[in-house]
Amino acid sequence: MDIAAGRMEERPRTSRLGIAGWMLFDWAAQPFFTVITTFIFAPYFVSRLTADPAQGQAVWGYTLTIAGIVIALLSPVLGAIADAAGPRKPWIAFFAAVKIISLALLWNAAPGSSLIYTAVFLALATVAAEFSIVFNDSMMTRLVSEKEVGRISNIAWGLGYLGGMIVLIAVVALIAGSPQTGKTAIGLEPLFGLDPAEGEDARITGPISAVWYMVFILPMFLFTPDATRATMSMAKATARGFEELKGTLAELKERTGILRFLIARMIFQDGVNGLLALGGTFAAGMFGWQTMELGLYGIILNVVAIFGCLYASRLDARLGSKTIVVASLVSLTIATLGIVSTGPGFTLFGLVPLGSTDSGGLFGTAAEKAYILYGLLVGVAFGPVQASSRSYLARSVSPDEAGRYFGLYALSGRATSFLAPASVATITLMTGSARIGMMALVAFFGVGLVILLRTPYPAHRPR
Repeated sequence: MDIAAGRMEERPRTSRLGIAGWMLFDWAAQPFFTVITTFIFAPYFVSRLTADPAQGQAVWGYTLTIAGIVIALLSPVLGAIADAAGPRKPWIAFFAAVKIISLALLWNAAPGSSLIYTAVFLALATVAAEFSIVFNDSMMTRLVSEKEVGRISNIAWGLGYLGGMIVLIAVVALIAGSPQTGKTAIGLEPLFGLDPAEGEDARITGPISAVWYMVFILPMFLFTPDATRATMSMAKATARGFEELKGTLAELKERTGILRFLIARMIFQDGVNGLLALGGTFAAGMFGWQTMELGLYGIILNVVAIFGCLYASRLDARLGSKTIVVASLVSLTIATLGIVSTGPGFTLFGLVPLGSTDSGGLFGTAAEKAYILYGLLVGVAFGPVQASSRSYLARSVSPDEAGRYFGLYALSGRATSFLAPASVATITLMTGSARIGMMALVAFFGVGLVILLRTPYPAHRPR
């Protein structure tokens, strides 16, 4: 196939309703990452289901490792099969069912219950969420022009953070009770008579995320056009998918720019995944933050992330996706160094003493305020680095090969995704220090950035 011609072919015109339905997928999916894997349930998993926060962080890290290995092995295969079979929606529907059921069952994760049981359903939900994203992302190249993908991708990502923030605000304001007073952040009794002492304010986020996802992916199914109807059986599509995957891997030898981009993304996305998954648990262990503090911290980050994505949506069209990704990686590196250098009474590894006086109330110490300040840098960058990476690849491949390459894109985000959480978990266990363990993330950002700087943009162009 003439790759350049395929890339420049006219894409079908999609209605605004169809594009809005596709964008709502991010709105539907994000609460899982916001309240489950980052700010509410994961810290509960670490601090309440295990006696030692360092051990809890290690178990959580290994849970993400197992899920990451499964995603890495199967994502490119599924993407190639989808290209051969045609429609993406049936795949999204199947994995949505797995995710919804797994999230609903997290309600049973009461203090003292089986840690393995909870870890299994968290892993299943994570795998299903990522596979759904592969198929949703691969639809993008057929919906909008190459010029528009960066803007649409960043706006959709910002919309996702808005959805995650709304759920997070609802949890903090109406559900999460203070262990001292039993009241929520706005002074109410938790809804539904939920008991914070039994972890019910954190456990309910599983069913809430499940219902939210189930409701808001419906517009995508109803209004967003899918690929043409399948012309072959699933068995033939599977065989064709494996053949096309083999051909795609061989093709990468010639498309060195895309290969370099995928390698860079593989490394820096490990750092992003690790920071998002472990940042909340690190704060919980370091400062003893409970559901309310973690929820408010998450709200702050999500507000910043929304504006970061909206601003990046304009800059992406003007400066290009590569510039946005590079700037975001620099910000994330600085933020991670700030986060791991901060502890009770100090920041910048003790070079700046902050005192340990607690003014009372939420985030009462100077160290906690410094932690939030560094978190703002994370909030500005972690949306654009992912949204503009998505548009970087979309500008570099044709619609007919999008499934295969977005499968490889998911592979690049997960092929070594076990390394970041496993590195953090292993170093934490070896040193007994979560801070030293988190330092591993800086290396992932730095190495990925160096490789990306040597990658052409779009990635199919020669340097």
